[in-house]
Amino acid sequence: MKKNFVLDSTILLYDPGAIFSFQDNNIIIPITVVEETDKFKKQVTEIGRNARQFSRYLDQLRTQNKLCDGVKLAGGGYLKVVIIQRMSAKLPSDQFALTNDNKILSVAIQLQEQEPEIPVVLVTKDTNLRIKADVLVLTAQDYERGKIDISEFYTGTTKLEVSKQDLADFSYKGVYPIEKNRFYPNCSVVLYTSAQPDKIQLGRYSPKRKAIIAIKPLPEGIWGIFPRNREQAAALDLLLSDDIALVTLTGISGTGKTLLALAAGLHKTTQEEKYNRLLVSRPVFPLGRDIGFLPGDIKQKLTPWMQPIFDNVQLLMGAKNPIKHKRRGYQDLMRLGMIEIEPLTYIRGRSLPKQYLIVDEAQNLTPHEIKTVITRAGEGAKVVLTGDPYQIDNPYLDSSSNGLSQVVERFKNENIAVHIHLVKGERSALAEIAASLL
Repeated sequence: MKKNFVLDSTILLYDPGAIFSFQDNNIIIPITVVEETDKFKKQVTEIGRNARQFSRYLDQLRTQNKLCDGVKLAGGGYLKVVIIQRMSAKLPSDQFALTNDNKILSVAIQLQEQEPEIPVVLVTKDTNLRIKADVLVLTAQDYERGKIDISEFYTGTTKLEVSKQDLADFSYKGVYPIEKNRFYPNCSVVLYTSAQPDKIQLGRYSPKRKAIIAIKPLPEGIWGIFPRNREQAAALDLLLSDDIALVTLTGISGTGKTLLALAAGLHKTTQEEKYNRLLVSRPVFPLGRDIGFLPGDIKQKLTPWMQPIFDNVQLLMGAKNPIKHKRRGYQDLMRLGMIEIEPLTYIRGRSLPKQYLIVDEAQNLTPHEIKTVITRAGEGAKVVLTGDPYQIDNPYLDSSSNGLSQVVERFKNENIAVHIHLVKGERSALAEIAASLL
């Protein structure tokens, strides 16, 4: 049975192509939604681009037929732009009644009353609007396209029980052959034996060699940083690996995601000279926000947004290390162009060959924005995405629809990509307790 799907502006600002994603069902766009999206069309953000694209779609469709009468879509359904005839009597009649949410709800109720034989479904990413719809006995749901099942989120690590002799051989040889492809490419594997549960070995599955390869310890550390747990050891190994082009690191605050990525990037750029430059960025939320709202020149405007990055770099510069005297100062590296720290606002349209690119707080990026970032990588580049899918500031995203979660899920079968979820906080004992209790 066909349904009437009433779309809220939050859906169209998230994915303007959503109007083509409901197969042979009817798409209803309240005129209020058109007015809401119009407010965003001049923005240079991703939301602004989506608003403009939605307007283009409607403009193209109206050439086929009047939008108020309905335009036939390729899937078999119709798209209509509906003007509210009257505010529903089911809604409150006080001074707050004429809100845009209530106008959209009135359209849904109006359709339900006019065509009771056709189910009406309100689709919105606005949680409160779904709650209001439920109170009014309207069917409401979130936009599910592109979402992943976060309850089975890929962690990038697994365990393998082996015999006592196999564990001893792996410790000596550093290789454990795997006859069948049992693991995702490059995933971290903890080898253990039930006879000696306290003795474990950490390795990484190599799809090319069809074997688990031991992760070697780093006795001298990297820029004064030493891994403090298994996940950090695996992450550092992957960050330093030349045959992996995309690394995603997730975990709660304080697990060392950004610090490990920066240490590896500095090592590969300034000491091994594998890459021409270390480029560090993070969303100026929302992505593309005009930094002119802050006083001062560009450097001064960026400081509040980039300060967490500066703090980590300064920590690494001051870390104790036997080769510390051989390093250039932080400001020298910036002046020489070996390190560049900037917002993601300016990355669109660029090509980044032989660069080590770190994107912090990547959970605040939409799938389209994350695609824009990764597709900037040129020949010989490496991209590292860090973030916490459960700590999102973007009102149009959640843990299952953000770009970082999408990348983790879709790249887990690729040989040039890898993911590690960091579990244990290592910032300080206080930070770890606060993360678990608050």
